[in-house]
Amino acid sequence: MPQQLWGIDLGGTKIEGVVLQSKDNPTVLIRKRIDTEADKGYEHTLNRIKLLVDMLIAEVGEPPKIIGMGTPGKIDPASGLMKNSNSQALNDRPFKLDLEQLLGIPLIVANDANCFALAETKMGAVPEADPNAKVVFGVIMGTGAGGGVVVNGQVIHGKHGIGGEWGHNFLDESGGLCYCGKIGCVEKVIAGPALEKFYAEISGDSKRLREIIALARQGEDRHAVATLERLIRFFGQALSVVINIIDPDVIVLGGGVGNIDELYTLGVAEVEKHIFNDKLETKIIRPKLGDSAGVFGAAFLSV
Repeated sequence: MPQQLWGIDLGGTKIEGVVLQSKDNPTVLIRKRIDTEADKGYEHTLNRIKLLVDMLIAEVGEPPKIIGMGTPGKIDPASGLMKNSNSQALNDRPFKLDLEQLLGIPLIVANDANCFALAETKMGAVPEADPNAKVVFGVIMGTGAGGGVVVNGQVIHGKHGIGGEWGHNFLDESGGLCYCGKIGCVEKVIAGPALEKFYAEISGDSKRLREIIALARQGEDRHAVATLERLIRFFGQALSVVINIIDPDVIVLGGGVGNIDELYTLGVAEVEKHIFNDKLETKIIRPKLGDSAGVFGAAFLSV
């Protein structure tokens, strides 16, 4: 019998679990969500994950041989400790080891951007855009900016566990200080809060990004127009660096900022200006799986 794929997606507010039929037939057998209750601390979060896994085991009838897990951070390969997680109770803790001991089941852990990229590669938008794609870059542009790299169907974690972290490449000093300690990271220039901050600084008025983009399209608010132009210009520069280095077949844009239509027209044209080639053949596409991507990608980590 083909091996079932088990995935857990750990978020700040919810934990989601899924069991898929197999890698070749990823039909959803079971899918469940529970609240994370992260404010109750590290050990409580581990026990909430165990509760969800036990619920899935009760329905399937037997435990899995391995579980793929998506997390809001990365496991440092050298120390085995969690790092760069916005769920700060997880940072500097041996999350993978502790959870494996609690569950009695081995885990493969990757961050949420890697799971997004893997899910869209295996069962999302990528096969429709390019069935022969070998190299895929998954972009998350929302409250932050992150990414994941998939090569020949496998996530590239890298020596430091930071494969795909384009959000903390230098882009422009105007972005200001980033929480990572550097100045002008991609995240501080083209993530949602950064664009809202830019608009507020030049207009003296605070608005949500959705409103700003709508005003820019109307063309009557010059500050909104300038904000959209800033996004397009720096999106092109930031993504061209990725293309120059890994030359992906397909790039999938996820996150709230990735919903902005102009990225797929003006943004793509801006990318083409900056790549080290006379034309752009990489397909830059919308995702297909929505908020399902994280847990589906986690399940495919075990393949």
